[in-house]
Amino acid sequence: MKDKLPDLVIKDLIINPPIIQGGMGVRVSASSLASSVSNEGALGVIAAVGLGEEWPDKKIDYKTRSELAFRQMIRETRKLTKNPFGVNIMYVLSNYDDLVRVAEQEGVDAIISGAGLPLKLPSLVKNNGVKLIPIVSSGRAADLICKSWIRRYNRLPDALILEGPLAGGHLGFTFEDLDNIENFSLEKLLTEALAVTKGYERLSKTKIPVIAAGGIFNGKDIARILKLGASGIQMATRFVCTYECDAALAYKEVFLNSKKEDIIVIQSPVKMPGRVIKNKFVERILKGEKIHFDCPYKCLKTCEPEEVSYCIARALVNAYRGNLDEGFVMCGANAYRVKKIISVKELIEELVDEAVKEFYRTRDKDEAIKVK
Repeated sequence: MKDKLPDLVIKDLIINPPIIQGGMGVRVSASSLASSVSNEGALGVIAAVGLGEEWPDKKIDYKTRSELAFRQMIRETRKLTKNPFGVNIMYVLSNYDDLVRVAEQEGVDAIISGAGLPLKLPSLVKNNGVKLIPIVSSGRAADLICKSWIRRYNRLPDALILEGPLAGGHLGFTFEDLDNIENFSLEKLLTEALAVTKGYERLSKTKIPVIAAGGIFNGKDIARILKLGASGIQMATRFVCTYECDAALAYKEVFLNSKKEDIIVIQSPVKMPGRVIKNKFVERILKGEKIHFDCPYKCLKTCEPEEVSYCIARALVNAYRGNLDEGFVMCGANAYRVKKIISVKELIEELVDEAVKEFYRTRDKDEAIKVK
């Protein structure tokens, strides 16, 4: 059939269109967005980070209210969609183990985990029905996870998300890598990752789908990446400017009003590069201004509150609420290309229509050349 894209098959989970909505933290991708994406057949994803900051009872400790809010969010999403959905849990979170436990108890369809190598994830999840999907930024990282999981747990990832340097949020690349970005194109990284997974597939007789992410903006991009061997794609930036996205309108308007030169990479307090849209708050931290904050908890393993100039958790919470004077938005490299707010349904239909035409046009052309 030429009216649909190939299925993304992750064991018994069949996703079509083969699109995963990237998890965006601090409630940017919460129940409304994730359920709307899943209702269209793609895979909606809740981000676990920062949910507890909106919990009404602030007297409850950070760990407990994070778990309560996460559990509530999963249940709210399940009420809004009958289709599968996933959760994104950053490995760098200090309460990572607790959030994984909640996700398993609630029977989510997939746990997606990046911001560090989730080498111990299989030890935390006993329910085989929960798909475990690490995020990697290189073939080397993919090999390390596969090798470690086989040796320690006698299993392989159910899929891998390969995130290139044009992605949004925190990046798995150094500033030096980003200065030589032509050496780290998504296409090149995908080829390397596929070589790794094919080797493990031959040994295990088990398919390891590779889902490509980072800089994928439209249907033509989707078709090109699928043609290169990816089983699916992950996309986040395009979903911000949808009616169903859980962030404030002011947050979305930052995307709509941005220019290419506004998209920059900064050093995050978590000691990783992060891609953001420049605003007055970003200019303040680039100048080295110390923005006072209290940290009653340490939400990120790699953050040293006494050493950093601002609290990224607070900045992102402020942005989600629409207070851009005291925060900033993270984004992908193509954020400036988003020019209007549309529904999730419209967006996915637009992406799929263009991708289907491009996918079969180029495939038919390739087959015609082979026949000659």
